[in-house]
Amino acid sequence: MPRLWNETIDAHRREVHGAILDATAALVAEHGLLGVTMSRIAEKAGIGRATLYKYFSDVKAILGAWHERQVAVHLRRLADARDGVRDADQRLEAVLAAFAGICHEARPHDDPELVSFMHQDDQVLRAQRHLHELVAELVAEGARAGRIRDDVSPDELADYCLHALTAASRLSSESAVRRLVAVTLAGLRPAS
Repeated sequence: MPRLWNETIDAHRREVHGAILDATAALVAEHGLLGVTMSRIAEKAGIGRATLYKYFSDVKAILGAWHERQVAVHLRRLADARDGVRDADQRLEAVLAAFAGICHEARPHDDPELVSFMHQDDQVLRAQRHLHELVAELVAEGARAGRIRDDVSPDELADYCLHALTAASRLSSESAVRRLVAVTLAGLRPAS
């Protein structure tokens, strides 16, 4: 087949795949995890059920793909925050602020069934390790520059930051999230 034809088909497949994931996320938000069916997903995505089954075997597979996409978006957002700033101190602050923002944004979607379902797989563990390593590297960099305390290991400080900032999911405003980031950063500063 001509190259343009293949590119067009690939683009169409990506669009359908994305529409399926978006429809599923919307249905989970509307009806909860147990209220989502393949028929509802097909209808919401604007495709036939037969087409849906060509892409995914069941709702669980779709939710796994949606979650994988979300994790990739979040990790990209954190990497962009890190790469958007030159100064080590500001890079750590940018990444922590982005992480707190992600936690805060996820707040409306914290359906306990969905959270439990999504946090069962190895993909989540890999993403958590990646996030921890990212923050620990930035903490170590800041410690070498003398702007972050060095009396506690970077791994422990990364744990401290990530656990503290997950509280952003329970905060009601962006200003409260900014204050939480500031308090967390204050805990990283070397003693005078």
